[in-house]
Amino acid sequence: MKMKLREVYSALKIQSDSIEDVEITGVCFDSRKAKKGDLFFPLQGERDGHEFINSAIANGVSATIWQSDHDIPNDKIAYVVVKNVSNAFETLAKYYLNKVNPKVVAVTGSNGKTTTKDMIAKILSSSNNVAKTPNNFNNEIGVPFTILNMPTNTEVLVVEMGMDRFGQLDHLSSIANPDIAVITMIGEAHIEFFGTRDRIADSKMEITNHLQEDGTFIFNGDEPLLLERAKKIEQAKLTFGNHDSNNLYATDIKPGKTTTKFTTNLWPNLEFEIPMMGEYNVNNALAALLVGQISHIKPEAMQKALSELFVTENRTEWLKAKNGADILSDVYNSNPTAAIEVLNSLKAIKTDGRKLIVLGDMLELGDASEKLHESLAPYINADDFAKVYLIGDDMKYLREKISHKYETSDLLWYGKDQLTDLTKDLETELKPSDTVLLKASHGIHLENVLHDLI
Repeated sequence: MKMKLREVYSALKIQSDSIEDVEITGVCFDSRKAKKGDLFFPLQGERDGHEFINSAIANGVSATIWQSDHDIPNDKIAYVVVKNVSNAFETLAKYYLNKVNPKVVAVTGSNGKTTTKDMIAKILSSSNNVAKTPNNFNNEIGVPFTILNMPTNTEVLVVEMGMDRFGQLDHLSSIANPDIAVITMIGEAHIEFFGTRDRIADSKMEITNHLQEDGTFIFNGDEPLLLERAKKIEQAKLTFGNHDSNNLYATDIKPGKTTTKFTTNLWPNLEFEIPMMGEYNVNNALAALLVGQISHIKPEAMQKALSELFVTENRTEWLKAKNGADILSDVYNSNPTAAIEVLNSLKAIKTDGRKLIVLGDMLELGDASEKLHESLAPYINADDFAKVYLIGDDMKYLREKISHKYETSDLLWYGKDQLTDLTKDLETELKPSDTVLLKASHGIHLENVLHDLI
């Protein structure tokens, strides 16, 4: 970003006779990360952002926004008075987006949106100046922040969009006006708030509400809920997935512990490799490949880009226990779709010793929680996993469903307050040749067990 404060006034349609000639090179809303050249936005969070303006000034910001219902500051820094800070934040983002005028790719989905965003950005970077959402800044603050901090020479902007309520994606889409909209999948995330997968699908489709007329909608064609809703979309449509009815699908997948290789129907003689495990990540790559294809990136360049990928947020990681056992850790997020995917991935990997799994409650599933925890049962069998450790009230339902498959000594359940007992039992049981999966929602705090194991 690069503009004079005078241009900020103009973009926000504010008239003033006395505007300081200050150059703005970025925006921030976290005073701890403020730096010279920044325009500080005191956004309302758990605390009023105006409380942190002095801290932002101390850290060197060049100017600040100030909401008119607060006492007007003294003259120790240039400032812009607005009626509403959040509205000004979005208005300036829309202005700057139109000024730079990059091609915009918007990505959402119940799982895989951050990984897919990174894959798309990496592929498109082979021929373009690309900016992307940092980390998972994907809400009403993150999307404008992403836009306002893109360099002035950005040719493509890849924006991740999250959702936890109706209307949110419609709003985010109205800010970014994407040229390409991508939906990775429909899962059960936030089903406590939406009630059904149908309603989740309705909300995800909001990303297309402000898709450019000549834009393209790319989505998972294995999902009937999306296929049904896509019929109403007039823009171009492309699908990816496992079935050969899709425009792009994988023809040969070779799973590995830290990499996954695959070929596709469109480029049968080209083997792609991604530096992560899991067939589900192949679908994320297929979505990115479609974006690359319609952006005229050569297949060989896309192949090279995926092989060199560094993922912003790869929650699933391999670690070593103190005794040398392999740990597949995913202790910060879990839902039925993600749990099934990682279980299937672990099954497909060859290991020297036994495979053990530790599963904690999947939170925010609402009234459907019992059935959704039970839905993991078909994917857990003694032939694949030697011992099963379950934690949390709702994992009792899964225990009941798989109790006939295991001896009592091989199927253990713990309350959320029994993590110390779980850790001791794992330390006693784990052999150096074993592989153990740890997966749960963050509220279970399996990271404490992981810490002790390693």
